[in-house]
Formats: sequence, structure tokens, C-alpha cells
Amino acid sequence: MSSVVIYCRSGFENDAAAEITFQAAEQGFAGYVKTKPNTGIVVYECFDASHGEEIIKKVDFKNMVFARQWFTGALVDNMPLEDRVSAIVDAAAEFPECGDLRVETPDTNEGKELSKFCKKISTPLKKSLEKRSKVTREIAEKKPVMHVLFLANDSAYVGYSYTFNNSPFFMGIPRLRMPSDAPSRSTLKLDEAFNVFIPPHEAEERMQPGMRGVDLGACPGGWTYQLVRRGMFVSAIDNGPMNDDLMETGQVKHFRVDGFKYRPEKRNIQWLVCDMVEKPAKVTNLMIDWAVNAYAKELIFNLKLPMKKRFDSVYECLKMIKEELDKYGVSYELQAKHLYHDREEVTVHLNVTKVPQSLYS
Repeated sequence: MSSVVIYCRSGFENDAAAEITFQAAEQGFAGYVKTKPNTGIVVYECFDASHGEEIIKKVDFKNMVFARQWFTGALVDNMPLEDRVSAIVDAAAEFPECGDLRVETPDTNEGKELSKFCKKISTPLKKSLEKRSKVTREIAEKKPVMHVLFLANDSAYVGYSYTFNNSPFFMGIPRLRMPSDAPSRSTLKLDEAFNVFIPPHEAEERMQPGMRGVDLGACPGGWTYQLVRRGMFVSAIDNGPMNDDLMETGQVKHFRVDGFKYRPEKRNIQWLVCDMVEKPAKVTNLMIDWAVNAYAKELIFNLKLPMKKRFDSVYECLKMIKEELDKYGVSYELQAKHLYHDREEVTVHLNVTKVPQSLYS
């Protein structure tokens, strides 16, 4: 397969294109990008036909910031409207047996118009693929995932991804409901971040009731809400007012302090979250300070993006974090993602696993 198909947010195709070009080159692959504005997808065409599969194996999907999902495949167009199933099954003839089938569309208005059709064709398509031993009857988590991404009712990219290096979510989007008692819609950004960054089998241990958290720029409490609902005790840092219902839980202490100046008295913070509106470099430097001084073990924060060179801005900030933490001998895990509920911003997760005591003692 020579094509790598990438899902992204509409309007961010250039950023996703720059990213896959950079990441592929880092692994020694060469190719070119095909994309159109506001289509929600990017296609990277490899010069070597075998490299599409190699890329989705060797490039770590966790390092892809602007990609929601990806797979290697090929375009099947001009399908006969009376039998699109056979055209797709034929296109998958050389695929490995897959453990799941996802019939999807780009996350655009045009894509949404195809959603009913996708649901309708899914059942007969799956049955036909089962007969050819291309998709298992029951979901097999260790086998590849087959993707059929419809662009029109007679055109689709057909391919597969690997479960060890893809998004587990349909269309790469966690499906979340807005809590009726949440103070603001921004609460969904942190909820999604927890779902994307924390493996389900580790969530109970890493987000235990009784843990302590800090929310910088907390007003009115959308992110504090997510910590409280998980049973944590939160220091909410903001000069603005907090939601009354949150304050009545007894789990929140409100400090009217500048979020860039606040530091905790004790190093007993499990989670620091931050959604302050400020330049990305300024927020990045603040997070580095919290990490190097062991003020918090895990950090989730947003970087507000400039209008231009968004890819460059994000990667410069991530590079800054890596260089500074490496310089001080801090052990860490770093991820960043342009989440579904993000707009002109990227959410970063920094898990600090070890800080030399000499840095803060």
C-alpha cells in the first residue's frame, strides 16, 4: 500500500500534512501529500508502494498531534451504485484478516450527510467480508482494523490500521456527553484528554478519589469539575469567580491568585491542569517549572495556537519541554493531541515519572 490516509479536524489539513511529512522523513520514508482545504483528511503518497504499511507500524501514532486516526489503503472510486459491497470486498482481497470493521466518513458537513448510508451498508459489507475471511465475526482486538472511509456514495478509501498504533475510537473521536451540571462546555476538553491519554486499564490507579489536583485558570470550573467528579480535592487558582455548586462539594479551595505565580506549599499534587489563555511559549515554560520542581506528577495543559504556523508552534513547544527535562535528568512521558473538543489549541499531557531530588531539595 502506498497511501497513508489521515483524519484531522477540518481546517487543519496543512498542519496534518506538515506533520506526516516530518514524521515519515524522521523514519527515513519519502513521499508527497495530497489534500484539499476543509476536507478533514490528508493523504500521504509514498514513493515506495510498500512504505504505507511500514509508516503506520514504525511512526508512533502517539507522536502524531494533528492526526485523529490513520490507516494505509487505496482509493476505490466509481463504484457501481447497485453493488458497492463487491467493489470494497475486491479491494480488500490482499488485506490481512481484520478483527473489526469501521465504516466512516470525514468529520465534515459533507461527511455527516453520508452517515446514514454508512450505517446502512455496514451490515451487508461485514457479512460479505466475513465470508471471504477478511473480517472476524467477533471483534478481535489484536488483529488489524479495516477502515472504509466514504468520501461520496461511490467513492471510498479502503485500508487497515494496527491496534497497537492507532486510535481505538470510531473516526478517532471519543463519544462524550455534556454533563448537565458542568459549569462550562470546556469540561469536555479535559474529559476527552483523560480518555485519550490515560489507558483504560490504568485510569483507576492514576485517577483515584482522594488525590490532590490544581487547576490553573480555573474560573468558572469546567476543568475543576472533571477532577471533582473523580473524587479529587482541588485547589482552583483564578482571580475570577468559581461555580457555586462546585464550591459546595467541599472538595474545592479557591485561591484568587495569578496562575503564573501560584506554587503549592507541598509536593503532594497528583494532577495539574491548565487552560489559561496565553502565548504557547509562556505556558510551556510554566509547565516545565512545575515538572522540574516536582510540584505535580501529571500535567494536562492547553497550548493556544497562533493563526499561522500552528504545526511549527506546537513542535517548538514540545521540543522545548524535551530539551529542558532531558537537561535536568527528569524522566517523563509526553503526548500532545489536537482533540475533537479543542478549537485553536492543542492539549498536552506530561507524565513526570522521576525527578532528581537534588533539583528541589
